[in-house]
Amino acid sequence: MQSKFTIGIEEEYLLVDKDSLALADVPEALMDACREALQDQVSPEFLACQIEIGTKPCETAAEARDDLCHLRSTIARLSAAHNLAPIAAACHPFSDWKTQETTDKQRYSQLESELEDVARRMLICGMHVHVGIDSDDLRLDLMPQLSYFLPHLLALSASSPFWKGEDTGLASYRMAVMDNMPRTGLPPQFDSWAEYERTTGTLVDLGIIADASKVWWDLRPSVHYPTLEARICDVQPRLDHAIALAALTQALCRMLLRLRDGNLSWRKYDRFLISENRWRAQRYGTRNTLIDFGDRQMKGFDTLFEEILGLVAEDAEALGCLDEICTLRDVAKGDTSADRQRKIWDSAPEGKGGEAVVRHLMEEYHADL
Repeated sequence: MQSKFTIGIEEEYLLVDKDSLALADVPEALMDACREALQDQVSPEFLACQIEIGTKPCETAAEARDDLCHLRSTIARLSAAHNLAPIAAACHPFSDWKTQETTDKQRYSQLESELEDVARRMLICGMHVHVGIDSDDLRLDLMPQLSYFLPHLLALSASSPFWKGEDTGLASYRMAVMDNMPRTGLPPQFDSWAEYERTTGTLVDLGIIADASKVWWDLRPSVHYPTLEARICDVQPRLDHAIALAALTQALCRMLLRLRDGNLSWRKYDRFLISENRWRAQRYGTRNTLIDFGDRQMKGFDTLFEEILGLVAEDAEALGCLDEICTLRDVAKGDTSADRQRKIWDSAPEGKGGEAVVRHLMEEYHADL
């Protein structure tokens, strides 16, 4: 195979006050300390209560785990000096987006000016997984095939059941917020890299966007790196689950390229059909069925996960990440972060569910460090 399938992980965290458990802005002194410790692996985010990190390109899931563990630990240690703590959940269970401040940075001010409340509502945190694939045309060839599996990755990652102190009924409310933004959702299908560049280049040439990094599809070719970037996942409270999802994404890419090397390919299904599975993943996480389009059947998620595991086992073995992926078996049986958060909320005293969930998320952040 031509590609090494390196992986890189970007995560967004929310900062909470250890006493009130509500969201808190990142102090300038904390941001300075983070930059000194982590250099260009850390940056502010659109909202002042958020902070973003990114691993280096890693050859293996084990290497990515070490780097991500270092990043998470450093953020937690430096935040503690300001009586703050990071949580890695896609939504805060009770804080209101209307009370949050935006980061004082030109590109964020421009985004707010262009999108108004659509941007200001973006009190959400995701996890982006970059998989190194050398060829532009190969990335475009794999993109519609990998899109088939995006709902499965979303279901496994769901970590945002609450919004402004209420249970939304969804496993991933983050996606409901994200879908209000322009240029989001499942990616279109392109026949070539040239077609992709013409399409996105139209918006650049007209001055609508600065470059294709302002195209926020669930899966896209990275503008800055030779990678395919999966953006579908909610951020994970637990480090081990984050690594498992990154490893699964890596193994899926290798599996698809292995098929291609054998003159085969995964069938490219219409976005309309994949969108139905995407909605079911957003709504139920792993607690309900998704459509198996090949068998034309509804299947329980744990069954689908075992089938996917069978598809990628050879590739996961070759990449050395099969054990990491297998840690998702319990999640596939209905134990996503959204499920765990709801259990904590329901068992808390009346009116204390949100605070109990934040404490739980603080504990899970440190569980695998």
